[in-house]
Amino acid sequence: MTRVLTLLAASVAALSLAACGNGRGEGAGGARTGIWAAGSSTVFPFATRAAENFNRTNGGSAPRVESLGTGGGIKAFCSGIGPTTPDIANASRPMKASEYADCQANGVTQIMELQIGYDGIVIATARTGESFNLRLQDLYLALAKDTPSGSGFAANPATSWNQVNPALPNQHIQVYGPPPTSGTRDAFLELGMAPGAELIPALKALKDSDKDRFEAIAHTLREDNAWIDSGENDNAIVQTLARTPGSLGVFGYSFLEQNLDTVKAETIDGVAPNAETIGRGSYPLARSLYIYVKVQHIGVTPGLEQFLNEFLSDAAAGRGGYLAERGLIPLSAEQLAAQRAIVAARTPMAAPTH
Repeated sequence: MTRVLTLLAASVAALSLAACGNGRGEGAGGARTGIWAAGSSTVFPFATRAAENFNRTNGGSAPRVESLGTGGGIKAFCSGIGPTTPDIANASRPMKASEYADCQANGVTQIMELQIGYDGIVIATARTGESFNLRLQDLYLALAKDTPSGSGFAANPATSWNQVNPALPNQHIQVYGPPPTSGTRDAFLELGMAPGAELIPALKALKDSDKDRFEAIAHTLREDNAWIDSGENDNAIVQTLARTPGSLGVFGYSFLEQNLDTVKAETIDGVAPNAETIGRGSYPLARSLYIYVKVQHIGVTPGLEQFLNEFLSDAAAGRGGYLAERGLIPLSAEQLAAQRAIVAARTPMAAPTH
């Protein structure tokens, strides 16, 4: 579900971005007011909080923040330059090489990559439910469409968690998670499913002999309702877990923090997700969060650089900042200063390699 935050503010004259061109960077553009950010549902609450604070301080037209999923936000961002495209793409994973190539082809030739903090992907269940002490390989064996069978691979036959691992509860496998457009799903595949698959000898051998086929098998989730796509609304997954005891959900750590009265996180390889384990990277499903910014829009979209400075300020993204109150795991002071230096110098990112 697309959510749009448009904070009420004093009306201002429409901003013309004709200098940036139209949606593909060609010809004259239209007009809009204020800063526009779109993308990750995980980054959404952090971006909206920064937008609220920026608007209180600066007035004028408030930043517009949309939750489209990382893939949807980057697609809109890379569609061109000008007022019909976002200034910022919020992302819960790094930009892909294919997405970067789309940006370049559409005239978005200078992009800043800014890390805003850390988050973890949690596997959660209802607070009153049984505990699942999961291993990475359990994720693959329970949720992959195809698993090893004889000398090859076949449709996953597992229907309950104790069939995957006798130490797990005798509960039906039912996991609610993000859709294909979500950066959280991409990160779950990269950080959970693929490493879990690699711990299984047949999959490790396949990776050594045919990496592309390994990735296809490790990254393909079941389509028989063991995995259920649940949209770009992590709060909806939380609510579903409360209504369906025994089911599990996959979402960002910040949503766990906000709903500890109804859900609990399961351990992965004996490590529970918290600020310390995510910040130091010992939690297996820890990840970085990003915003991508069009350098070509700085100086054209009023307040864009100031908004970035607000987002990356110590008061917002630093330790004890207001974004930490919403569940963002902060960068170190040195890391945060490095992100601000990127903004000050308008340093474009290098092309991703994959």
